[in-house]
Amino acid sequence: MTSPLAFLLYEELLPGSQLPNKLQDLGYRVQTLDGGADWVTRAQAEKPIVVIVELHAKNADVCAIIGELKQNPDTQHLPVLAYTQPENSELQVSARNAGAALIASNAGLLDQLPALLEHVLEVE
Repeated sequence: MTSPLAFLLYEELLPGSQLPNKLQDLGYRVQTLDGGADWVTRAQAEKPIVVIVELHAKNADVCAIIGELKQNPDTQHLPVLAYTQPENSELQVSARNAGAALIASNAGLLDQLPALLEHVLEVE
């Protein structure tokens, strides 16, 4: 059986660059995508089980990406785990409105990742 696939978008090196290894340690395959990728088409083709995104990205409108995934009938079921600095409350609200299932603080993301994934996969 193939390992579950996680889509990942990050720009900041910490904790972003450590996420692929952490996810692989948890048994996931990881595809890191950029803000210009056609996420809906890729999700339809690749069938990820979860999408993890850094909300504060300079090269992508992450809330728009979340919204596109949630508006498409083929991808609306995908749980989105977003993360950012705790003080980015406006961005957190925008992500929640776009359809993010859970928004975490980047400070505790790596340590809490197993529990966060379990929670976000139960939510959807």
